[in-house]
Amino acid sequence: MFLPIRRQILPGFHLCLGFTLAYLSLLVLIPFFALGLRTFSDGLTPFWVAISDPRALASYKNSFGIALLAGGFDGIIGLIIAWVLTRYSFPGRRALDAIIDLPFALPTAVAGIALAALYSPQGWIGRLLPFKVAYTPLGIFLALAFVGLPFVVRTIQPVLAQLPVELEEAAACLGANRFLIFIKVLLPAVLPAFLTGITLAFGRAVGEYGSVIFIAGNIAYFTEITPLLIVMKLEQFEYVAAASLGFFMLLTSFVILFLVQILQTWNARRSGGPA
Repeated sequence: MFLPIRRQILPGFHLCLGFTLAYLSLLVLIPFFALGLRTFSDGLTPFWVAISDPRALASYKNSFGIALLAGGFDGIIGLIIAWVLTRYSFPGRRALDAIIDLPFALPTAVAGIALAALYSPQGWIGRLLPFKVAYTPLGIFLALAFVGLPFVVRTIQPVLAQLPVELEEAAACLGANRFLIFIKVLLPAVLPAFLTGITLAFGRAVGEYGSVIFIAGNIAYFTEITPLLIVMKLEQFEYVAAASLGFFMLLTSFVILFLVQILQTWNARRSGGPA
């Protein structure tokens, strides 16, 4: 007696899987593999010299450090904006909801020029501030926060929209104050989405180029970002150094995202959700 062959509910699994792997290989895996080959074409020494150069180390602080700060800032501001958009009705709510997606559609170079014009010492906002924003690390932070904010809002907003208001009302009826409601009711529900939004904003900010170079001033050891340093190495025909910096950024981004994924998995298991 032969056992019946178990078939997939949806047909075409092998064809779709093959297409997915081929597409992923052409766009992601093969370019990354080629970058690795180019990086270590002359051995480990040129790679180490390129990534440990003092100028490169200074650029890491801007590309990774400020990107991480901007991602955390976007997480807090994005949570507040998502809360307002999902919990309150007011005139202009739809317009505000649409403006959130502006960094998605706006060319990054245009955003950089606009931010530089506003926050330069002669700009509309910059001339009113007692401190300098443009051409400082604060300007880089502002540009990275601008491009990463929609990722946080659009990640948290659906979770808040699906969260029943009755849970908050029940907690209030039991005597919980607003802070306790946020800690015990809201935060566990939105924490995975909150971390995911910060991760997406961080990943977007690490590779940002267009909006930063106009407001940063690109001062070596002060406001220079790693993507700009890679472009400069390419213009100077230092291809191995450019590939080394790119490969190092790739590895560092993967490590950070992997750690965040572990944190999200741990949080999901602790809260009893799917890992």
